[in-house]
Amino acid sequence: MGKLNMPGSVGSAVGSLGEYLRDQRTQAQMSLRQLAELADVSNPYLSQIERGLRKPSAEVLQQIAKALRISAESLYVRAGILDAEQSGAPLVEDAIDRDPRLTARQKTALRDIYRSFVGTADLEENP
Repeated sequence: MGKLNMPGSVGSAVGSLGEYLRDQRTQAQMSLRQLAELADVSNPYLSQIERGLRKPSAEVLQQIAKALRISAESLYVRAGILDAEQSGAPLVEDAIDRDPRLTARQKTALRDIYRSFVGTADLEENP
């Protein structure tokens, strides 16, 4: 699917966020329902986020990130909540998350190792 160009869409940042979340969910081999349950959000709300129709709060993004075992800050950047320049280290974590050659377990291990090297392991709760 391409970028969303729908009336009522809340913006391209949110559209790309939704596509990114869908990709991460698919790579984690989770259904929409499973992710909604793990992130403690409703299934219809999560579906609207993935389709670019709703802009989630930072709290909801954090819950989704934890459920997907990805960096919350990388989601904040994609949602337009945080500037990429302000985020720093999560850009590396974002690259790890996007690599389709890595399994979810490998991604978690690489993020943990990276955080230990840069001293951010204690800034985020390890998934």
